[in-house]
Amino acid sequence: MSDTNPRASIKLPSDFRFGQLRPDHTKPVPPTPPPPLGPLSAFVGDWVGNGFNTIFRPDSTATPTSLPNPVPPPPPPRDNILELNLTSESLSFSPSLGSVPNRGSAAQPDAFLNGVPYLQTINDITIHGESVGIHVEPGIWIHVPVTSIPQLGETVTRMASIPHGTTIEAQGLVDPAKPGPPTIAAVDITPFQTTNPANKIKFASQTASNKNTPRIPQDLGPFITRDTITQAMLDDPNSLLRDHISKQNIISTTTIFVSTAPPPPVGLFGGGTDNIAFLLGQANAAAPNAQAVQMTAVFWIETVEETIEVPPYTVGDPPLKIKASRSVQGQRVPTFSITPPFDLDKSRKIKVRFTQIQYTQTVLLNFATLTWPHVSVNTLVPADDIVVPPSVWK
Repeated sequence: MSDTNPRASIKLPSDFRFGQLRPDHTKPVPPTPPPPLGPLSAFVGDWVGNGFNTIFRPDSTATPTSLPNPVPPPPPPRDNILELNLTSESLSFSPSLGSVPNRGSAAQPDAFLNGVPYLQTINDITIHGESVGIHVEPGIWIHVPVTSIPQLGETVTRMASIPHGTTIEAQGLVDPAKPGPPTIAAVDITPFQTTNPANKIKFASQTASNKNTPRIPQDLGPFITRDTITQAMLDDPNSLLRDHISKQNIISTTTIFVSTAPPPPVGLFGGGTDNIAFLLGQANAAAPNAQAVQMTAVFWIETVEETIEVPPYTVGDPPLKIKASRSVQGQRVPTFSITPPFDLDKSRKIKVRFTQIQYTQTVLLNFATLTWPHVSVNTLVPADDIVVPPSVWK
């Protein structure tokens, strides 16, 4: 029996409210207005999207991955396999937390935070008709106001737990809304020497046309033919994000950058990743199984303007459901619910706007003396119908 409501979320009890303890129980403490969420105010409701994931993962000789085509013996040991996933993602945001008091000290007054719990689930849909869960992540996005100790402007933090045995605390800055689409730089999945990041080591599995390498899927020929996994995507997974917006009219973009180790000159400190013993391999992490050492992500919150053609309509009929146009095959697009306020005897074009979230995320994994970039990208749109307001008809 299928689940009639498959969307998952983190739900707090309806009567739960953050507040302050009374220093004097005879006097009530006035409620603190919820602090602003800043750019996190866009994180509302349920979002869906089809994206792309790449991960080099250990391939143990004790439990080797079975592959359909024989693989010529590489220089020993054969210690990794490149897994590629076409993905279907659901990202569900719960109502905001309200006012979360953090106590200051010395010259720093108390700071009141606000946040948005979320639950991310990702399925592999590489094989047509099959869906296999590969990732689940509960977490909270937090908005931190301007502080004097430390001397920082508005910041955001993403706190997440990954069931493989890693937790992250990624902090970052916000680039306020600017006109036009985002500038999405390239990202490289090529591994490099942990002790010398400049020394990159490219593997045969990164060549899409090679059918006999340690890779899942091993033969990418059918995907190349359908243009669903290409050499361009292996060279730069962010190319899919650029393709997704290639035919869109993006009015404005707000950018959020977060990292467990923000680089200079961001000026942030704190945060990081933690791993269970199995991932570390040894207490000093000298021989990790797959240690997550760093996570960096960029989120773009985009306002997209779409021109849609509304067919003839008679007042009193059910709302019209019209999908937005897509730029690439397999891309998820929003559906607009349209109820014209008057009869339409012929088709009419209207302009509508919606919010879209794009992200690119890189997790650095350490094993077999190398650091292996694990890159995930997606373009997310509202899961529910977007009700077109009457104002578009004026």
